[in-house]
Amino acid sequence: MYFIVVKFQVKPESAETWPAIVADFTAATRAEPGNLWFDWSRSVEDPNEYVLVEAFTDDGAGPHVSSDHFAKGLQAMRPHLVSTPKIVSRQVDGDGWGEMGELQI
Repeated sequence: MYFIVVKFQVKPESAETWPAIVADFTAATRAEPGNLWFDWSRSVEDPNEYVLVEAFTDDGAGPHVSSDHFAKGLQAMRPHLVSTPKIVSRQVDGDGWGEMGELQI
């Protein structure tokens, strides 16, 4: 699977409305057959930073970045960003979340 984490530094005036700005992109991506998850979080230290954690099947990442909604999503985000997002993207073994061995409940 492809596991991706992206940090977005959002303009202060867009920080509160960021979830609405990316809502269509988020819904369309989650509906893709190759999407495993697509989850937004907001930094507890910087209210202008959003973090996207996403994963795709091995065959799902390519169609995602080639999709119309991907291009539209980038265009919708661009005017609300302070800087180029930072990304970690890796192909990893597995097909989902595993349990944390060090903290069993």
